Amino acid sequence: MKKQAFLCPCGSKRRYQQCCQKYHEGYPPEHALCLMRSRYCAYALQLADYIISTTDRSNPSYSSDKKKWREDILQFCRSTHFERLEILEFVDGMEEATVTFRAFLKQGLNDVSFSEKSHFVKVEGKWLYKNGDYSPLK
Repeated sequence: MKKQAFLCPCGSKRRYQQCCQKYHEGYPPEHALCLMRSRYCAYALQLADYIISTTDRSNPSYSSDKKKWREDILQFCRSTHFERLEILEFVDGMEEATVTFRAFLKQGLNDVSFSEKSHFVKVEGKWLYKNGDYSPLK
């Protein structure tokens, strides 16, 4: 049975198979913008292990209790509808980078959309999500 092709949730307007799937299967994102898009996509597709593996240890949400952390991520993913992602700014660097974006989300009838300036660090050649400056959208 052939898998149905679908547009990538990251908003690239490309098919998932030609976009974020390779990152979810282990190919390292070339830069922080690819990581940010692939993390949004991973939330939309309930790929908690990818979120965990791409989070820097200094992140406030980082937990050594991977089982509980995974359950928390999946609970969030299952209760959230990921409508779209809008990239506002990408500032690239050799070891640090930022991506400012808006994520349009719903939980039931509640709009839980937000904007964030995400901070990324390169650790041992791999981009990781460090933290973000979050604000709800009004």
